[in-house]
Formats: sequence, structure tokens, C-alpha cells
Amino acid sequence: MSQVTAQPAAEVVELASVQPAPLPWAGQPRRAWGQLAVATDASMLALAVLSAEVWAHVAATRTAWGWAAVLLCITLLALNRKRLHRSPLHLRVIDTLVAVVLATAFATSTTITLLVLAGDSDDLAAQTVRLAFLAAAFVGAGRITLTLRERRTRRSGSSGSRALIVGAGHVGRRLAKRLNDYPEFGLRPIGFLDKEPLEATENDITLSVLGASWDFDRVVREQQVEDVVFTFSTAPADVYLRLMKRSQELRLRTSVVPRLYEKASEDTTVACLGGLPLVTSHARNPKGWEFATKYALDRAAAVVMLALLAPLFGIFAFAVLLSLGRPIFYRQERIGLDGRPFGMLKFRSMRPPDQAEPRVSTFALPDDTAPGGVEGDDRRTRVGMIMRALSVDELPQLANVARGDMSLVGPRPERPEFVAQFEQQVRRYGERHRVKSGITGWAQVHGLRGQTSIADRAEWDNYYIENWSLWLDLKILLLTVIAVLRVRSVQ
Repeated sequence: MSQVTAQPAAEVVELASVQPAPLPWAGQPRRAWGQLAVATDASMLALAVLSAEVWAHVAATRTAWGWAAVLLCITLLALNRKRLHRSPLHLRVIDTLVAVVLATAFATSTTITLLVLAGDSDDLAAQTVRLAFLAAAFVGAGRITLTLRERRTRRSGSSGSRALIVGAGHVGRRLAKRLNDYPEFGLRPIGFLDKEPLEATENDITLSVLGASWDFDRVVREQQVEDVVFTFSTAPADVYLRLMKRSQELRLRTSVVPRLYEKASEDTTVACLGGLPLVTSHARNPKGWEFATKYALDRAAAVVMLALLAPLFGIFAFAVLLSLGRPIFYRQERIGLDGRPFGMLKFRSMRPPDQAEPRVSTFALPDDTAPGGVEGDDRRTRVGMIMRALSVDELPQLANVARGDMSLVGPRPERPEFVAQFEQQVRRYGERHRVKSGITGWAQVHGLRGQTSIADRAEWDNYYIENWSLWLDLKILLLTVIAVLRVRSVQ
């Protein structure tokens, strides 16, 4: 690893006095994305107008081109206000579609209000609604295509901003590893800036310390940095402020990992006392009425789903009976809400171990790895493989939800022996038990299934609890359906 030597304080002060020279690469990818997004939206809106004209011709009505232009202009402005013309760090198809629908709904209501004030006919209002429906459909389709295309190019490594991470401590190294594991986020870490970096561990990615605060300009130009991410280090606050000011002067996009990030929530308000902001995080209360409503809806939905899926239950129950005999279900003790044990149900998918020739299992979990999937000898039946690939073996847990043991969405429950171990080893692991366990969860839809990092699971699960909403539950259920339809094999 590169070693950074001490530098006189005068050189740090000199950083702020040097006039910034233009960086030809700074902001170009973001501007290109913005231009492409505007062009895509405008093209889709033009197609919506053409489709509306065909609709009007079939219906033998006239097209009010003036009001159509008003609707399209307001729609473009609303999309811009939703920040859909900025280059996003996180590409989220579902959130983008919701933003498109909300922007179109706002434009429609505003245009109809203007129609009423102008005293135009009701027929024009109906035409406006039809055009708005087409606009939402076409713009949404264009945005899905644009988002999936950008996600694919980022994953292939041909897109993404070169990011310099300020601070090579625990958080900085975790961030670098996370960005490397999720290239679709759009930031490619190229190195650290830190005077006193921590030594890298075997779990960290290989990333050099490129210098200290006084090397900022040199590193930015040599590495053609486009993004700067500030994490934690031993540097004083005034050094960070100078570096952030310098980043803004050089037109670099800056991001900050806040202190107390573990308790940060996306639902925040900012109140300023002069130049001193007070950021209030509105985290959800797991013992409050909101979660009580969630659990009631979960139980009602589980009862309805059990009734609707009864034929499917019968088919797989019969398949299990033919392949393994009785019992049909497998009950295993898990830990749920407030650390209470309960019996979680699954369809049986594995043959019992051979009692005639007992063998000592050599299976052992690596460090920071959750149990799951196939542990030790693979005893899955053919029916079991199919059920696991489709996650059908989890369906009996709807009965756990109906009984109140579990929720549709929440942290996945674990076996008591592993819970005792992880609570000692994994930071904030026990906080997952503030809410009921779920059939699916925020960690699972982001690929943390089976034998994956238990520390990452705890982090994602606690994020879910701090930021819970009915919309987030619905989004997780939609992402679960998409993941199941991909029919990925469970290892």
C-alpha cells in the first residue's frame, strides 16, 4: 500500500489560494446524460401526440394543438423538477416510473385547471386526459429503456464516474468495496486520499492511497477524477471544508457519508438557524400504529393469498408426497420479533440424511457469512430443486404470516444458534428483531440470499426498518416477483 508522508501545514493552506484551472472532463458524462434524458422525454412526448392525433381521428374529434403544447411543456418542466434530467447515482426503474406518473398527473391537473379557467369545453378536458395517459405510457417506456441501457453499460464497466474517496478508514474502505460490488451505482473508485490511512484487510479491495489533502489537485488531474466522496478520517473539519470548496470550484460532483449514518433516514427535514442546519431524521417506530397497520394488512393479505394459491399448494404438496412421503412440511425453529422463537414452515425439498451410513459433515461457514442454501451434502430432490429455484418452498410461510409469527416483508429469520453467534460478532445484528421477520426483504431483493455477508444483511435490514413505508413494502414485493421470474438457481 502507498505510504503518505507528513506535509507542512502551509502547503495545505496554499491549496485554497491557487486559482482553479478548467477540467475538460468534469461534468461531461452528467451533461451527456441530461441531454439524452431530455431528448428521450421529448421524443416520447412527440410520439404520444401522434398517437393522440390518431385516436382523435378515429373518434372524429378535433385536436387542440395549443392545449396539447401546454400539457407537454408542463410535463417536461415537472420531469425536470423531479430531477429526472440529472444523471442519477442509483438507477431505480420502479422509482423512475412513479416519478413519471406523478409528473404527468401534475401536468394533467394543471392543464385541466387552466382549461376550466379559460372556459373551454369539457371535450378538451377529456382529450387532455387521453393525451396525458399516452404521455405517461410513452415516457415511462422510454425511461425504462434508458435506465436498463445505462445499468447494463455500468455493469459492463464501460460507463461510470471515476470517484476519489477522501478517508481510508473503516467506512471509506467499506464504501469502496460496496461501489466495486455494485458497479450499477455509477461510481468507480480509483483510490483514497488520506494522511493516516488504516491498513487494508484481506476483505478489502486492492485500492491505493494516492496522497493526502495537499495532493488533491495533483490526484484529481492525474486520475481525471469526476466524483469526490467524503467519508471519515483523522483530518480536521477545516481540511474537509477546503477540499469540498475546491471540488466545487473544479466542477466535481461531491457526496458525503454523514456521521451517525447508521440512524440516517431518507425521510428528513432541515431547519436552519442562521447558517447552522438542524437535520431531523423521521425514523419509523416499530411499536407505533404504522407497523401495527402493516401487520394487520399482512395477515389479511396472507389469508387471501392462501385461498387463491390453494390449487398450487395442492400440486406441490402432492409432488412432495410422491418424492419424499410424509410429512409434507418442514418446521424449523427461527427467531422473530423481540427475539421470540417460532416454528417456520417450508415444503420439504431434501431427503433425510442416510442413517445407515452416518457421516460427519465437513461443512463450515466462512467468516461473516450467513447460512442458507445447500449446507453440506446436496440432498435436494428433483422436485426440491424446482421448488427452491422458484422459491415455492417458502410459500407455506404464508401460514406463519396469517398466524402473526411473520410478515410478508421484513428481515429473514435465523436459527437460534446462529442468532446467538451473530449478535456477538455482527454490529447491530440484534436490532433486526425490532420488527417481525419476513418471507422476503430489502436485503434479499438486492442479492443477499443464501451464503452471503451477514454484516451486509444486517445493514440492509436496519435500513429497511428505519425507512419503512407501505410503498417500500410494495416495491420489495414487486422486486421479489421479478427475481422469482428470472428462475435463478438457489445454490
